[in-house]
Amino acid sequence: MDMIERREHARDKVIYGGIASLDEGKTTRHCVVRNLSEHGAQIEFDKSRPSPGQRMALTIARKGRSFLARIIWLRDNFVGVAFSDGTAIRLPDSDIEERLRISEKKKRQLQRRIDELLGN
Repeated sequence: MDMIERREHARDKVIYGGIASLDEGKTTRHCVVRNLSEHGAQIEFDKSRPSPGQRMALTIARKGRSFLARIIWLRDNFVGVAFSDGTAIRLPDSDIEERLRISEKKKRQLQRRIDELLGN
């Protein structure tokens, strides 16, 4: 049986770790974002889930963004949320990219030194 697609905007299938902040920040729960669009997401919780209509902040560190959202639907441990208009918040930039570049540079230097010592 095919499900009827009721969304206005297509979502991309993803697997991102997220943190849902509920009850005005009093409660946080780890979750997995299963699909994502500019307007909403499907989220999976491992245990108890929030209530329909409840508002939450969803932070997706990998995307460097946080969203204010309202829960639209629930099914098993899955939740569908709609983002509030204009609520995408850019998280502070991480220094991870710079640290990765430095690490890669050191790795290349070490590999060259190993090759020198081995006579390659």
